[in-house]
Amino acid sequence: MSVINFLKSKVFFKQLAIAVVAVVVLVFLMLKWLNITTNNNEFETVPDLTGKSIEVANIELEKNNLVMQIQDSANFNPNYPKFSVIEQDPKANAKVKENRKIYITLNPSGYRKIAVPDLSHKSYRQAKPTIEALGFKIGKTIYVDHIGKDMVRELRHKGETLKPNTKLPKTAVIDVVLGNGNRPGGN
Repeated sequence: MSVINFLKSKVFFKQLAIAVVAVVVLVFLMLKWLNITTNNNEFETVPDLTGKSIEVANIELEKNNLVMQIQDSANFNPNYPKFSVIEQDPKANAKVKENRKIYITLNPSGYRKIAVPDLSHKSYRQAKPTIEALGFKIGKTIYVDHIGKDMVRELRHKGETLKPNTKLPKTAVIDVVLGNGNRPGGN
């Protein structure tokens, strides 16, 4: 029997019909299986985790069949407790599939520490913007006898004299000791 005769025979068409039916049934069964295993049209609602501790956030996510993924901490935000959630992705009330990772950003334990610059023998006019640009706050200005008027003699934090490169938390209050233009010990 030649190939052309076989392609025209009833046996070939019968086998072709069986193959087509088998493929259709197999595709139908595969689609049904995918519908069942992927939980089609079944979503979980992402809870609002902002301001909550890691433990509470983890409990809420587990209740909703979601997984917590901690990202690196951000800059300290004094409006939230230490180690609490300050951001999340996806946002609260978003609809997601179960076991979806929810990425959270935590509030660190405090402001990062910054080195105090050496500002001795600089004018107050130079020192003030430098201190403020680093994130520190200017406290009291104290005047002492020194010939250089408004020249920085030393910096203090909580009454302690600061050495250059001492690390203080951002937003620390620094008192500035300045010369008053008078010679020490006399007129």
